[in-house]
Amino acid sequence: MKKNFVLDTNVLLHDPGALTAFEENNVIIPIYVIEEIDSFKKDLSELGRNARYISRKLDEIRRNGRLVDGVPFNGNGGGMLRVTFAKRELPPEYVLTHHSADNRILAAALEVQKGDPNTPLVFLSKDINLRIRAAALGLEVQDYKKEKTDISDLYSGVVSMTVTSDTLNDLFANGEAPLPKQDEEDQAFPSHAFGVLTDETGQGSALVRLSADDQKMVLLKGSGNKIWGIWPRNKEQRFAFELLLDERVELVTLVGQAGTGKTLLALAAGLQQVSEAQTYQRMLVSRPVFPLGRDIGFLPGDVEEKLRPWMQPVQDNLELLLGISSTDKRKGRSASELFDMDLVHIEPLTYIRGRSIPHQFILVDEAQNLTPHEVKTIITRVGEGTKIVLTGDPYQIDNPYVDATNNGLVHVVNRFRHQPIAGHITLTKGERSGLAERAANLL
Repeated sequence: MKKNFVLDTNVLLHDPGALTAFEENNVIIPIYVIEEIDSFKKDLSELGRNARYISRKLDEIRRNGRLVDGVPFNGNGGGMLRVTFAKRELPPEYVLTHHSADNRILAAALEVQKGDPNTPLVFLSKDINLRIRAAALGLEVQDYKKEKTDISDLYSGVVSMTVTSDTLNDLFANGEAPLPKQDEEDQAFPSHAFGVLTDETGQGSALVRLSADDQKMVLLKGSGNKIWGIWPRNKEQRFAFELLLDERVELVTLVGQAGTGKTLLALAAGLQQVSEAQTYQRMLVSRPVFPLGRDIGFLPGDVEEKLRPWMQPVQDNLELLLGISSTDKRKGRSASELFDMDLVHIEPLTYIRGRSIPHQFILVDEAQNLTPHEVKTIITRVGEGTKIVLTGDPYQIDNPYVDATNNGLVHVVNRFRHQPIAGHITLTKGERSGLAERAANLL
């Protein structure tokens, strides 16, 4: 049954594609939403880009008819876009806030419901308090959840399988074995996935790398190689190193809670391939600039000095990899040695648009704070011979406009799951310290 969807301002700023995302249903935009969107159009942020897109899209649609009467969408089976007004204010007893735009948006939604009582109406907003107010006024309300993914269902990059003892014996004897046959209902193995094999008796096990193209699995022997003084401490770290050191995998995503070693592993692999293997010319490191808690305001100095507080976690990890002790620090040694040798370069994401970056190892840390559009902008900067690594923890988000299920990092994991140039691993075991792991799990 066709429905009327009334959209709040934050829905369109979150996803401007919502204008045409409701197929055969009617999309209704209160004029006050357009007024609020207009106040964002000069912003240089993601919100500003979305506001400008919405304005252009509405202008394009209005050429096909009068928006106040409703303009059909092209080829969507009868859905229409309509801009509406509130002919009267909310009754005084329902006005709990002086935010006039919210009051008028609610009033417009109530008038649409009253004027078309036979068509179900849904009021969509990402503002929790506005949804509560709308529900109290008798409107059906929903959060806008397009393309959300339950983080607990996020692809891990690891497949657990039970195999026969003969398969396991062949694997140890030959170093590889054919991939197990899957039922017709099962999807194909993702690209560059890994497997944890257990035989039917439960007595034997093995770690393998799955090759969907060759239809075989390759045995991972030993505990892995030592990279810049770092040994993988668990199977997920071992799998992560395999992806990070494989030139065929141009895009790597590492997801895990604090202390699982995402950044350290990526930095170690980057230094290995830049300074020793010389696969790449330099390592470029960047992080989104979002403060934890209250911001301390503008920082003095040039770009490098402004970025120093945000990049300090990277500096700490680099000093660990260099083996710099407190005595060395007192003698003047620091991670700046790597920057002076042009092996590592810090790059603010703000200035990455329009660039082409060839033959480099790019690490984007804390990528969970990026929107899907920002991640697209970053990855499309990758030039020939460049590898890009995205790391982050979807449960630690400081950007108020994304959450654990619709941020750029999770978006990339889902979209590149079956791409032959991409690999992903979810790290689950904390290795920073016992306290850090317990804090991540309990707090």
